Amino acid sequence: MTNNNYKSGFATLIGRPNVGKSTLMNQLIGQKIAITSNKPQTTRNRIQTVYSCDAGQIVFVDTPGIHKAKNKLGEYMVNVAERTLSEVDVILWLVEPTTFIGAGERHIAEQLKKTTTPVILVINKIDTVKREDILRFIDEYRKIYDFAEIIPVSALKGMNTDDVIDSIFKYLPYGPQFYDEDTVTDQPQRQIAAELIREKALRCLDEEIPHGIAVSIEKMKERQGGKIMDIEATIICERDSHKGIIIGKGGAMLRKIGSAARKEIEDMLEMKVYLQLWVKVKKDWRDSDFLLKNFGYDKKE
Repeated sequence: MTNNNYKSGFATLIGRPNVGKSTLMNQLIGQKIAITSNKPQTTRNRIQTVYSCDAGQIVFVDTPGIHKAKNKLGEYMVNVAERTLSEVDVILWLVEPTTFIGAGERHIAEQLKKTTTPVILVINKIDTVKREDILRFIDEYRKIYDFAEIIPVSALKGMNTDDVIDSIFKYLPYGPQFYDEDTVTDQPQRQIAAELIREKALRCLDEEIPHGIAVSIEKMKERQGGKIMDIEATIICERDSHKGIIIGKGGAMLRKIGSAARKEIEDMLEMKVYLQLWVKVKKDWRDSDFLLKNFGYDKKE
């Protein structure tokens, strides 16, 4: 299907950890795909989601946050994020509503100056500030970068998110449809299932553990008759003490994580899920190239 008015292209969402990138993505697409949690480093891979309408198609590439790397996982995430900037048609930079622009924000502005891709600044969480302050925030951000457009939104409340879609289309080329209308993500279901389990673990656990967990899906198989999906997954952590906390007293924490994840995976697959979870310790997996690759973070990508 090609017509002269149909546009299609790639957009990426960047911003420091925790500014609400995944919440905005879910709001724009209208389905829950990118996982959300109030802990940094929730998104590690480039989650591609697809927005289709009569005007065209936007493929969103959600990068891991751009920040200064501390270990090999961090380096991988930063490289993926920075390389994405020159490969897309438009960049959405999501920021907090504030007049204080810190080192993290300035670091991102410096990276953006290396690319010719148009940048739309999206000031998120405007439901948390006074209306009259928003113009001051816009003025401050204007000083650090020459934006194509600036849009204040609330991803959580869905305020002005339609304007974001309209603005993205302005910068996309005319072109063919990349995906069928009903495609929402090109990520295999196994990966989304793993991410949903990881999200629930992040939500249920204490502060000190979550950075150091990964989820690997060992088995995902539909039973004959197609009504039930059997999933076996392992939560990988870095220390024996963490393993105890993830399992919880008498297995209570693991059951809580499993039951929350199972409900969401059932919604995604639209079928019953039988989920079995294990916990394994792999010390320092975040600094091991082999283990990173094993958990789906490939340097070459």
